[in-house]
Amino acid sequence: MKKLFQTLKNIWSIEELRSKIVTTLLLVLVYRFGTHIVLPGLDPSKINLSAAKSGALGLIDAFAGGAFSQASIFALGIMPYISASIFMQLMTILVPQMQKIQKEGDSGRKKINQWTRYLTVIVTAVQAGAYVAYLQQVNHEALLPSYAPYFWLSTAIVLTAGTLFVMWLGEKITDKGLGNGTSLIIMVGILARLPQSLIQEWAAKSNRGGGGLLIFVIEIAVLIAIIMGLIVLVQGVRKIPVQYAKQIVGNRQFGGARQFLPLKVNGAGVMPIIFAQAIMFLPTLISYTNFENKAGIARIFADPKDAWHMVIYAVIVVAFTFLYTALIFNPKQIADDLKRNNGFVPGVKPGQPTADYIGAVMDKITLPGAVLLAIIGILPGFAQRLDVTQGFASFFGGTSLLIMVGVILDTLQQVETQLLMRQYDGLMKSGRIQGRQTVQTTY
Repeated sequence: MKKLFQTLKNIWSIEELRSKIVTTLLLVLVYRFGTHIVLPGLDPSKINLSAAKSGALGLIDAFAGGAFSQASIFALGIMPYISASIFMQLMTILVPQMQKIQKEGDSGRKKINQWTRYLTVIVTAVQAGAYVAYLQQVNHEALLPSYAPYFWLSTAIVLTAGTLFVMWLGEKITDKGLGNGTSLIIMVGILARLPQSLIQEWAAKSNRGGGGLLIFVIEIAVLIAIIMGLIVLVQGVRKIPVQYAKQIVGNRQFGGARQFLPLKVNGAGVMPIIFAQAIMFLPTLISYTNFENKAGIARIFADPKDAWHMVIYAVIVVAFTFLYTALIFNPKQIADDLKRNNGFVPGVKPGQPTADYIGAVMDKITLPGAVLLAIIGILPGFAQRLDVTQGFASFFGGTSLLIMVGVILDTLQQVETQLLMRQYDGLMKSGRIQGRQTVQTTY
């Protein structure tokens, strides 16, 4: 405990770090305040808060920090910006012209960021129209009759402005705060639901009787175990030995520096789960329609605890993990960089043989990582099947848990780096906290 208080004192004594923490907290507070401001033209007391608490709409509401179900000005949250960012990221990988622009340095990145903002406006406008239709269907009693003629236009404008404001908050947190502003905003929205979900789960188990308290304690223990396993998955690295030749005399080599090339077990991060959920929830994401009362294919795509849903979802996650890893990881480029810097993998010839070797190793470690990622993705469905309330079940895996663990590790890593730079002890007694990956994705 003394060590903890000393670490907190060291963190607060660093002026730059203190300023970043205070700025981040203030900007997050502004975001959380905005999630409780209801759209103009609606009576807050008549809004149906339970309409978006399950299925795909529940997931959207989780990412928006509850603003979606509350018909807030931030109802669409940061998700339109995330969708635009993912699209632009894929374009920079798949389109050669976009790759050239990205390699132009600062000017290229500014162009791509500007295009992402324009695309965000378009995506938000489309989703705002669908959300208005959803509100008119679900919350028609809350709509004020005198405001009805202006509701569609004003709501579309307010929602678009709200999303752009949240995007601006995320950028300010990245520039002036602790970084990863977009991810931090999503994480705060997810964590905001945790106390209420815990209370609901506790109430459900308490009313159940017959060992309900023991079941609740077991659920908490399982959740902690899943989080610890996920930390291992996020930080997992396979090291390939690399030798750098420093001096060559005749046919003999002297002074080779032995180093390692780290390969991430989960190099794709959270992206495969995001893609898979976008496919599975596509009908709802487009129209915000409730498919839960329907049967057949519609129910399979909308019900996370359906057996076929989990099977299809797991297969898509595994496939996208390999696809996305192949897009962002280029063994040929790594082999060329090693050869250019007079480096080589011991026992492997430079050039194409090295690229083939690194690619084969990456495939071997990607498979278990993809399977584990798929299991994590479908764990909330299993939790619901075991009679865990849906709100609390979402914390047992899926995108919510991956984002939470990844963002917390990244934030702690940045704090620890600031401490070590000023010769303070880190946050851990031994070793160092590792983030998700060197090149940060949208999340």
